[in-house]
Amino acid sequence: MNSKAVFARPLVVSAAVAGLLALASGNALAQATNSKALAKALQPAQESFKAKKYPDTIAKLRVAEGTPGKTPYDQHVINEMMSYSCVRTNDYACAGKTYEALLTDGFTTPAQVQNDVRALVIINNNLKSYDKAIEYGNRAIKEGFADEETRVLVGQAYYQKGDYKGAVRFEEAHIDSLIKAGQVPKVDLLNITRNACARLDDKGCETRQLERLVSYYPKPEYWQGLLVSLERQATGDANKMQAYRLMNDVGVLTQPDAYGEMGSIAMDQGAPAEAQHALENGLQRGVFANDPRALARTQRTLESAKKKAAEAQSNLPNAEKAADSAADGQAAASVGQAYFGYLQYDKAAEVLSKALAKGGLKNVADTRLLLGIAQLKGGHKDDAVKTFRQVKGDPTLERLANLWVIHARQA
Repeated sequence: MNSKAVFARPLVVSAAVAGLLALASGNALAQATNSKALAKALQPAQESFKAKKYPDTIAKLRVAEGTPGKTPYDQHVINEMMSYSCVRTNDYACAGKTYEALLTDGFTTPAQVQNDVRALVIINNNLKSYDKAIEYGNRAIKEGFADEETRVLVGQAYYQKGDYKGAVRFEEAHIDSLIKAGQVPKVDLLNITRNACARLDDKGCETRQLERLVSYYPKPEYWQGLLVSLERQATGDANKMQAYRLMNDVGVLTQPDAYGEMGSIAMDQGAPAEAQHALENGLQRGVFANDPRALARTQRTLESAKKKAAEAQSNLPNAEKAADSAADGQAAASVGQAYFGYLQYDKAAEVLSKALAKGGLKNVADTRLLLGIAQLKGGHKDDAVKTFRQVKGDPTLERLANLWVIHARQA
């Protein structure tokens, strides 16, 4: 997603917005005859208001404002009708001014004050008066009457005024409160926070938002945003292979070179069956269609992988026996990976568990991560999540394990 995307939207007089204003207009009509001095001057405005002739209403209210002997309450009534009429004519500067007057005139009820403050958040966002939108929004939050729309608009106001640190601070607190309450943050909320992180060039912050996005909205574009950068940062064949496994599983392994490298690493690790399945998947998905050279190279590698996989499969029981009698678990780890490549996930999990129990492994985190993947693919989700949470010692593999936990919950 473009980090410069803008999420603020103009004020729309929808049913929701009109609901904030309905009480004010109703009060204005019901109590407009409170002052004898105002009654005659206000009657033409009332008639226009009832007829929904809002420009005419505003003009007649302006006339009524000049009534001799008009009381402060009379001005309150005029402002209630004026605020509604100004919004209906898209005159938000007028609406903002009259709403602010209503807040401080001493006649507005506490319930209506809450409506008016929320309306001022909407109005000031529309006017691009972002500091005022933030001020009124934070008042609503502090006093406990902010709704979800108010909170969204406050976050947008921070973003639109260019206060990206403020936007991240506000939005992350909002997101955390929603998650704590068992609610799902809206995708726009997560994306505006992600964009603010990107504006700050804060990779850790951006990654947090992407992880939340894949948790609640597991679209390939969000997985790709997470995993492509992780794969590029991965050093060593073991970490690259683990990155490719997750990318392949969530459907974001799309480049011919990536499939080719995955196949080559699997062959080097003595897992030709896994290389075979990876390359076959790439061919099935058509990723080599526009690259004849890569296609030819892949087909040659695939033929070699098929041949070696067929030869090695019959020897697996003997390799497993040798691994059982070995002093450490390294041979068992290789046999477990081989079983994994043949899609024998329960057997792979059994042998990989033996490898970890024996110890002496070159890469404990890699073996444990592969065990978790085998458990997940074998249908043992709870065991897999437990195993993923035990992956420690390598930052890249720890991150991949956390992402596998997210993926497992969606399986």
